[in-house]
Amino acid sequence: MIHFHIVTLFPESIEPYLTSSILGRAVKAKKIKVSFYDPKKFTLLRPNFARATMGKQGFAGQARSQDVRVDRKPYGGGPGMVLRPEPVLRAAEKAIGKKRGAEKIFFSTDGAQFDEALAERLSKKKDILLIAGHYEGIDERVAKILKVKKVSMGPFVLTGGELPAATLIDAVARFVPGVLGKAESLEASRVSSPEVYTRPEALVWKGKKYKVPSVLLSGNHAEINKWKTAKRTK
Repeated sequence: MIHFHIVTLFPESIEPYLTSSILGRAVKAKKIKVSFYDPKKFTLLRPNFARATMGKQGFAGQARSQDVRVDRKPYGGGPGMVLRPEPVLRAAEKAIGKKRGAEKIFFSTDGAQFDEALAERLSKKKDILLIAGHYEGIDERVAKILKVKKVSMGPFVLTGGELPAATLIDAVARFVPGVLGKAESLEASRVSSPEVYTRPEALVWKGKKYKVPSVLLSGNHAEINKWKTAKRTK
């Protein structure tokens, strides 16, 4: 079983996806496990305690209460806020502790491009730590301290690392035996096409008729595979 550990400020944004459909069944079948670690819960002080401390200790308590925040303005200026390293590091430590062989992934635009080969390699791991940034990102020292692998999900920028984390889990889980039900469901193990069809054979929509390609109805598997291969290489 692979245990995915996600450090994120917003677990509720992706938890429904990871507990539904194929992934949800994989969790119930104990093929994979997903745990969330919110950095807000790993600040030095919790808000209520901080307010009580301020009341008793004045300015000293006020200074300490700043540890409640998970973000701060970036050094060197610039828009937005940066996630502080301490809460993220504490969350990561809680997630994997001293587990050996855990893969630690930091989503970053300057990381290695995620692909099927990496997904398959990760499927052999027991523990995978996924650090999902937000706002302007996470203090770079987190990546250095944890010795993470930087990964990019594509040539674009998102508002946070939650969607990349969910995407990576989905792609990796497909390689875990039993998650898809049949090994043949993996594209790499069969001849597949980006075009698929089902019933009805002839679809009539708003006065127009759309037919299934005749080769798919022929029963000639050699010709069908040739058609699918051609579609893949277009």
